[in-house]
Amino acid sequence: QVQLVESGGGLVQPGGSLRLSCAASGSISSIRSMGWYRQAPGKQREWVAAITTSGLTNYADSVKGRFTISRDNAKNTVYLQMHSLKPEDAAVYYCNAYTYIGANHWGQGTQVTVSS
Repeated sequence: QVQLVESGGGLVQPGGSLRLSCAASGSISSIRSMGWYRQAPGKQREWVAAITTSGLTNYADSVKGRFTISRDNAKNTVYLQMHSLKPEDAAVYYCNAYTYIGANHWGQGTQVTVSS
């Protein structure tokens, strides 16, 4: 099993920045990639960004150039640095770990609110 704990959400004005963190514990060696998803009220959960164990990254078009995903292997932590935030970025952000056997693990989510 993999346990994920997110932190770093909050209220930010449009154009501002936030950094989300996701600390992983448990069966770390089983993780193939980690990523971030988000879900706004009334909408489906959508993929935001992902990073593999080797450090390869990928982003949704809607956040490309504004968000950066990174990882600190020593701390078993993945980060999502978000810049130039827009009201449409407001959502609950979920950390995801995808394992080599095809299992998905989720954190509890952290709220990001973008409002003036």
